[in-house]
Amino acid sequence: MLQALGNPSPPEEQPDVPEISPDLIPLLRELGRAMLDSGQSVNDAQDVLEQVADLHGARTVQTLVLPTCVFIRAQTATGVVTDFTDAAGSGLNLDQIGALYGVIRGLRTQTIELADARAELRAIRRRPPRFGAVLTIVGHAILTLGFGLILNPTLDLLPVFLVLGLGVGILRWLAGRWPTLSTALPVVAAFLVTVVAIQVVHPWLGDSPLQVLVPPLISFLPGSVLTVAAIELTSNQIVSGASRLLYGIAQLLLLVFGVVAGAAVAGDLIAGHSGDRLGWWAPWVGIVMVGLGQMLFSSTPRRSLPWVLVVLFAAYAAQLGGSFVAPEISGFFGALVIVPLATLVERTSTGPPAIITTLPAFWLLVPGALSFLGLSELVAGNTGSVSDIANAVVAVFAIALGMLVGTALTRDARRVGRTFFTE
Repeated sequence: MLQALGNPSPPEEQPDVPEISPDLIPLLRELGRAMLDSGQSVNDAQDVLEQVADLHGARTVQTLVLPTCVFIRAQTATGVVTDFTDAAGSGLNLDQIGALYGVIRGLRTQTIELADARAELRAIRRRPPRFGAVLTIVGHAILTLGFGLILNPTLDLLPVFLVLGLGVGILRWLAGRWPTLSTALPVVAAFLVTVVAIQVVHPWLGDSPLQVLVPPLISFLPGSVLTVAAIELTSNQIVSGASRLLYGIAQLLLLVFGVVAGAAVAGDLIAGHSGDRLGWWAPWVGIVMVGLGQMLFSSTPRRSLPWVLVVLFAAYAAQLGGSFVAPEISGFFGALVIVPLATLVERTSTGPPAIITTLPAFWLLVPGALSFLGLSELVAGNTGSVSDIANAVVAVFAIALGMLVGTALTRDARRVGRTFFTE
């Protein structure tokens, strides 16, 4: 007994805690916020944060990413360090997003210092759009015309789409300088477009007002938000997916409220005839217009327009081919080709990051347009609108499933390629 007391058992050895650079935790916080502001899913943001932490020797870092906030916790030699920040979930243009992924590439290859990466992230947020106010507004008009050619290629409506696109583009420019208008912008834009469609377009051309609504409001439609929400829900990110889904639905309801208010002032959304539709070539020309409009309106990075058009054409062709099977799930085939093709483009010497070509393709698949039309027709008293809304829900999850399958196929192809070339 005395011998036991005189020779106490040695204390248990504590696991070694690696030294962590003081710049790492603040960098992870700012990097996670930037990824959420670029519209990425919480899965992608968390994967990038964990990769960066592991590559810089921080095995004790834990991250929690939600659509509006990022939490970082790390065990260091001096104790536990925690940090967190909020995020808007949107707000970066495509040029800023391209620069962001350049920083991520540098962190993955360890060719950029942590302090330099933080400085670069702050500089990216201050970076102005590539084009001035006039070209940005013109870009919105071209984008509207492009979607008009894709969704409703009617000859007499093309000047209407162009004028309404210019008007909404001016409203968006004013909202960037007038915070009060920015809050109510979706409602104001939908209200004004509805009034013009009922009071001007229908008496002048005879077209149905509902045919005019979607293209000018396409930049407000939460198609990418709904798709990312579906991806998160199918990836067991229940909290993030459900909150993002509710946010997307709220954005749609704001637009529908503007339509209801416009109809209350200007008159009912009465049916009308369709004008002469253009030929089979119209949607393909519309895709080119969408790419040009995106370049001006969303500031795509330099020399990325040809690659954006390649992915847009491929996604539309795949979606068009899938419509022969079932129109409601045609988006699955379009989304299926986006990720592998965008990854291949990224691996070329002049290709932009995959997200630059992926985000414009989300708009082309237009699940937001389908759901907005269904809700608007429901307001107009169309009993068939319920099935349109159901089809929109199916379309959203079909696109999400296509993105997940395409990502899995791309990951498997990379693994097989590495195995093949290393043996």
